[in-house]
Formats: sequence, structure tokens, C-alpha cells
Amino acid sequence: MGFFKDFKSFLLKGDIVSLATAVVIGGAFNKIVGSAVADIIMPIVGVITGGTDFTQKFISLDGGEYANLAAAKEAGAAVMTYGNLIQAIINFIIVGLFIFIVLKAYEKSKKKEEEAAPAPPAGPTQEELLAEIRDLLKK
Repeated sequence: MGFFKDFKSFLLKGDIVSLATAVVIGGAFNKIVGSAVADIIMPIVGVITGGTDFTQKFISLDGGEYANLAAAKEAGAAVMTYGNLIQAIINFIIVGLFIFIVLKAYEKSKKKEEEAAPAPPAGPTQEELLAEIRDLLKK
């Protein structure tokens, strides 16, 4: 029974629960960012680049010419899909930007909370305490 009790206490530690929560939220956040990139950013990039769909960009390693990526894969050609790398880099940059914005907003809210928190009442200074002790000793 010791193993299961130790395992349960390990799983229910605050750090583990916080980490699990962060992973779940991160996964959901990744889906949001992925949708923002695929559905909003990439079409804009496609318009800017003349309708280019980066996910269809590839290099055929067998030297053959193929009309599109599906035709190359159907023919069994070895292909490097560098467009997927470009898409992943854009996703990474946008995720980093979103996280940066969220953390900046969080830091601003923490600073406002710290400013709004009342300062603890100031106690007597060291000199005042020493003067009080001196006066008590004189009595």
C-alpha cells in the first residue's frame, strides 16, 4: 500500500496539479492560435504572396515534376515539404507573440494590484525604539 499512497501524494502535489492545468490550458491555447494562424493569418499572407498556399510547397527529391503535393505523394516520390516548415515557423512566431502579449498584460495587472494594496502601517523606527527604551531605563 505504500507505493500507491506515495504515488497518490505525488500526483496531488500542488506543483503537479498546477503543471497539469498549465498543459491542458496550453493545449487549448495552441488550438486557438492554430486556428488564428490557419484561418486568419495565412489567408492574409496568401493574398500578400499572390495566393500562395505554403502547405503545398515542396521539393521532389527524385527529380520528377509533379503538379502538386498530392500528385507527388500518390506517385510515391520522396518530397521535402518545406512549406510545412514555413507554416510551423509562422505558428511559432505567433504563439510567441500571443504569449508575450498575455504575459505583459499579466505583469501590468500585478503591478496595479501591488500599487492598490495598502501599505502596512509604519512601525516605530529603530531610533524611536531606542529612545523609548532609554526613557524606560531612566524611570
